[in-house]
Amino acid sequence: MNEPILTVRNMRFYYHTEAGPVKAVDDVSFLVERGKTLGLVGESGCGKSTAAMAIMRLLKPPGKLESGEILLDGIDLAKLSEEEMRQARLRGISLIPQGSMNSLNPVLRIKSQLLDGLLDHGETMTGAEKLAMIKELLEEVELPVSVAGMFPHELSGGMKQRVCIAIAISMKPKLVVADEPTSALDVVVQRQTIATIERLRQEMGISIILIGHDMGLMAQSVDHLGVMYAGQLAELGGMVDVLKDPLHPYTKLLIKTLPLLAERGHFEGIPGITPSLLNPPGGCLFASRCPSVLPICSKEKPIWIEAQKGHCVACHLCKEN
Repeated sequence: MNEPILTVRNMRFYYHTEAGPVKAVDDVSFLVERGKTLGLVGESGCGKSTAAMAIMRLLKPPGKLESGEILLDGIDLAKLSEEEMRQARLRGISLIPQGSMNSLNPVLRIKSQLLDGLLDHGETMTGAEKLAMIKELLEEVELPVSVAGMFPHELSGGMKQRVCIAIAISMKPKLVVADEPTSALDVVVQRQTIATIERLRQEMGISIILIGHDMGLMAQSVDHLGVMYAGQLAELGGMVDVLKDPLHPYTKLLIKTLPLLAERGHFEGIPGITPSLLNPPGGCLFASRCPSVLPICSKEKPIWIEAQKGHCVACHLCKEN
């Protein structure tokens, strides 16, 4: 196993309401290996985006990081001051947002937005150096230099997303969080965007957390996969291991939702709905939807075990290796 660039231990992030805390992320732990990509997948509301935003400390009250360590190359981001964390963003850890249209300033030209983070972090550049940097960043994401003088509304969805990628890599961070970077794009542009992110990972040696719903896209893009359900990790392992031998019933059902060419027009969903994170039931949170449920599942919460080497799961059906 490679040295981890990010270590998350027992992270809990709750949204506090008048009715009580909503346990959006509840005791989640994982590693991101240096130069590798970790995927976090699950249904909407499972906590994957909240986990990513909590790592970057971009969530505000009533959300609160209750506990846990977030070690980026040995530095605990959870203990940094607001100013220290602001400086760490873009330089140490950066974000490719889900909605590029909502992330870019509509009244600023692209060149200004490419340089904004650099200048805000105290980088000093001459006019010629600024032009060279803009050209380099646009070329890195395969956009023509002419894009620098345009406004966001003049670009297609795929081009706007590439601008967001260029901003994210502008200070050569150690870790990039890609929060569903292809959700608003058509399938062709989705593949092109993921290919660009993968090429940059290889060329720059950065590590990536890729958030998404699409198991098919994950299978082609990540080295390790974490499956989240109701604010908790259900399964975590190498992508090939999880795809070929899924251990958790929820993971198995997610894989079954992938459409098959041989069965056109046939789609499988997962029956039932996710439990309330305000008043979660006892035992396994997936018990009410699980096709393999046991009597113990509704009574006792399954513990996190390494069922196979490097392949962990929280399920009463599995035994520790």
